[in-house]
Amino acid sequence: MNFADFGLSPETLETLSQQGYKTPTPIQTKAIPQILQGNDVMAAAQTGTGKTAGFILPIVEKLSQGLPAKSNQARSLVLVPTRELASQVADYAKTYTHNLDLRATVVFGGVKINPQMMKLRKGVDILVATPGRLLDLYQQNAVKFEQLEVLVLDEADRMLDMGFINDISKILAFLPQKRQNLMFSATFSNEIRKLSKVLFNNPVEISVNPQNTTATTVKQWICPVDKKQKPQLLIELIQQHLWDHMLVFTKTKKGANRLTTYLKHSGLKAAAIHGDKSQAIRTKTLADFKKGKVKILVATDVAARGLDIEQLPQVINFDLPTVAEDYVHRIGRTGRAGATGEAISLVSADEFNELKAIERLIKKVLPRKLIDGFEPNHNVPESRLDNRPLKPKKPKKPKKLKAKHPTPEPKSIPKQQDKLKNKSQNGLNLQSRKRPSK
Repeated sequence: MNFADFGLSPETLETLSQQGYKTPTPIQTKAIPQILQGNDVMAAAQTGTGKTAGFILPIVEKLSQGLPAKSNQARSLVLVPTRELASQVADYAKTYTHNLDLRATVVFGGVKINPQMMKLRKGVDILVATPGRLLDLYQQNAVKFEQLEVLVLDEADRMLDMGFINDISKILAFLPQKRQNLMFSATFSNEIRKLSKVLFNNPVEISVNPQNTTATTVKQWICPVDKKQKPQLLIELIQQHLWDHMLVFTKTKKGANRLTTYLKHSGLKAAAIHGDKSQAIRTKTLADFKKGKVKILVATDVAARGLDIEQLPQVINFDLPTVAEDYVHRIGRTGRAGATGEAISLVSADEFNELKAIERLIKKVLPRKLIDGFEPNHNVPESRLDNRPLKPKKPKKPKKLKAKHPTPEPKSIPKQQDKLKNKSQNGLNLQSRKRPSK
């Protein structure tokens, strides 16, 4: 199969040819026809599978055949969890609309809002947004949705993990009921299922990868080492293997800054990217890394999803993630689109529980390699694969507070009850999570 089989316009096919794309990926093969037919789609796909083009291409095709966007109107909305992912999705949208009379723009927090308001005045065909900034713009009447045709939730599971469910609920409340809904997620968790019941109308479910699996193109191994020796071991591995372009994950923002300083003092071109960095600095740092000006990008999990970096040969877990699923997303930055990659984890004895959880999730014991001169004094115990089925996490029940002086129930007011009833029916019965600190 090739892209012409989808019935895409000559302009879109020309753009794909210019970008060097010849054959669609599995997620594109399954998703594009369904979206073009106007079906709601709920798709599970890991990063690096081409899912962004899987929804942008058919959206561009559909919008090119309709009426242009009026002032401050958005014809399609793509919601994403992070600024970096927003920028990348918008880049895809601008690329695929290059040969068509369509406008695409992106809005996110951390930068001035006025320039974004100015771009929206002319109307926009594809609007890529983070939830918080979109709500700000809507409250200031800078964006309207009477012309909205398609809603996309990209990295939906990540948005829920980051505590965006309340923002999503508010956004859904002011969108038109008649629209096409698309959701792309790495996993179909219980919370994703609850959201889908509110969002979708008989969705077509698509899955191209088993849940929580790692790409076969990524070679994975671990280095047992004492925690204090990790920085020196990282330098040793870089020099030993002549690595010159890699993404290194740390657990905390302070840890990322500390490691970056150490690498710079060792004569290596390194930079950090995390939540405390301004959006301008994060954008420039990522651009420098892609261009090769920065050889080592040290990041917290803010960069674990959505970063589309071509030819990234190595991902290093300087610290193992607390949540096992984040390991899959981290190492998904390498071995993309059929290329080979390598994922190396520096593991100390106090991270054994995290290691066990990761190996249980990916259903294999990671091979170990001791490096001469860095043998740990505190050994990492040998792993044994736990093949018991993983139980879904149950949401914590909120604690009930007892009032010291209970007050009698007020007399019922019919009008007020009707309002409350309608509000309850329109809302989402999903539990909000606290936003993690990166």
